[in-house]
Amino acid sequence: MQYRPLGRSGLKVSTLVLGTMSFGGKGMFSMVAENGINEARRQFDMLIDAGVNMVDTADIYSMGESERIVGEAIQGKRDSLLLASKVRSPVGDRPNESGLSRHHIKRACEASLKRLGTDYLDLYWAHEWDGLASLEEVLRAFDDLRREGKINYFGISNWAGWQVMKALGVSEREGLIRPVAQQIHYSLQSREAEYELMPISVDQDVSILAWSPLAAGLLGGKITRENPKPVGTRQTAGWPEPPMRDWEALWLIVDELKAVAGGRGSTPAQVALAWLLTRPGVTSLVIGARTEAQLKENLAAADITLSTEEIDRLERVSRPPLLYPYWHQKANATDRLSAADHALLDQHPKPY
Repeated sequence: MQYRPLGRSGLKVSTLVLGTMSFGGKGMFSMVAENGINEARRQFDMLIDAGVNMVDTADIYSMGESERIVGEAIQGKRDSLLLASKVRSPVGDRPNESGLSRHHIKRACEASLKRLGTDYLDLYWAHEWDGLASLEEVLRAFDDLRREGKINYFGISNWAGWQVMKALGVSEREGLIRPVAQQIHYSLQSREAEYELMPISVDQDVSILAWSPLAAGLLGGKITRENPKPVGTRQTAGWPEPPMRDWEALWLIVDELKAVAGGRGSTPAQVALAWLLTRPGVTSLVIGARTEAQLKENLAAADITLSTEEIDRLERVSRPPLLYPYWHQKANATDRLSAADHALLDQHPKPY
């Protein structure tokens, strides 16, 4: 297992971390999995043996049940693991039981700590953007939690580029807590984050933790042209993410993953994860598993190093087109680029 810096926090995080959306299985999350405490304990033992040092959960996962299971499963292991949870999503029907108001952030944090059976979170994510809350108040609420010893670091998840930069600006101007990382949707199937969020990560030192790195199982090799909805998958159960706009593009990626994996004795899932770990700004991948076998397979991806030729093959079938102004910069501004510019533009040929 390798370890990479988490932004400017000084922490080092394993390149794979465990996501716990499969713990609990209540409500819509039953479409993901219904892992209980016994499965959670087995997975935690496997993680620690593999060198994974971070676990990621959220109050919305099975409406708190995931946090309760995590809290029970980490008893006696808390000092071996960094623990992260999230706030923003609705946890009740009343109007102030969602969002990033000071009211909701502080109440949600206290509730998460209680369910997790811990005094503090190593990392607390703002799970979504809240356009109704003042960013000064949002950051001040997280800053207060840090001063109270209830969180150590703060991150953001599923924010647009301008929203991330606005938060960084307010943080600097007001002397408030600064996000150390962003947890974003990123995979071979979904590379939109490369336009803005990846360059921000490189330029501002806000690490990327990629969620759904296998595109909800679409890149695992089990889902194919011939069998697009096999039994036992999220797609069969009706899971809505990621939105699929071009199935033929997905099949081209899956075909190449199978070819690369077959040539090196790996699995398509392992190759897809290994590719993502080569991307600029990426610190860790948030992996989850229905079974111990799936977890074991995914953990092995940490030891895979793809060749330049293998990466190029995956690039050719998955690279998104350059949008404006990037195609214009690639054609006319390559003499004066920053590291953040290179993160996006170097993977693309000149447009003309």
